[in-house]
Amino acid sequence: MRERTVSEAIAYRRSVRIFRKDVEIDTQKVKTCIENAALAATSSNLQLWEFYHVTDAETLEKMTKACLGQNAARTAKQLVVIVVRKDLWRKRAKANVNFLKELFNGKPEAVSEKRKKQSLDYYRKVIPSIYTDFLGILGWIKLFVFTIIGFFRPIYRQVRRSDMRIVAHKSAGLAAGNFMNSMAAIDYDTCPMEGSDTIRVKNILGLPWSAEINMVIACGVRDEKGIYGPRFRVPFDEVYKKI
Repeated sequence: MRERTVSEAIAYRRSVRIFRKDVEIDTQKVKTCIENAALAATSSNLQLWEFYHVTDAETLEKMTKACLGQNAARTAKQLVVIVVRKDLWRKRAKANVNFLKELFNGKPEAVSEKRKKQSLDYYRKVIPSIYTDFLGILGWIKLFVFTIIGFFRPIYRQVRRSDMRIVAHKSAGLAAGNFMNSMAAIDYDTCPMEGSDTIRVKNILGLPWSAEINMVIACGVRDEKGIYGPRFRVPFDEVYKKI
């Protein structure tokens, strides 16, 4: 079968609850789809995510229990766990700085000194000012200051620790979308699962306490009974607002 176009893949993708037992999926092809996930848009290019590709039979069994025994996990051939790593913001910011330095050194005349400084200062000063916090206290102080400034000019307002968690999870969600549509393009199916014991999932994967589970995605090839019903969407006119 030819690989589907983007629109075709999006239309084909469904949340599949039961996968075929007699059809295996290629681990390398799934890995390629995870590579596509890592190309997703991400806030400030911080890429505060990790992708755990579970193929080991014993680990799959443990994960099934952690996913509350639901059919999608129980019949999945492989699992992909999208993990949010907001705690790695310093490391990822430094990686961006190193990348920019190398880029600027390779093209010394292509970028103005002002642009170089702005780019580097963003990761050296702006990102730390937003992500640094202490027991949530600094976040409320920053919110108060930014709110006052906001009376006089537009300003970024998502500065609390809870806000930055949301930002990181949004980026991870974009990556998950890339992954599932990539799988659909090659005739593989998925089911994103939020129903899981995230503490047990983290223990199974050996994750630190600061990591957060965005979602567990079951992977396989759909069984004829794997989709529980026709697709339902509210009328598009209800959600589309042209201004």
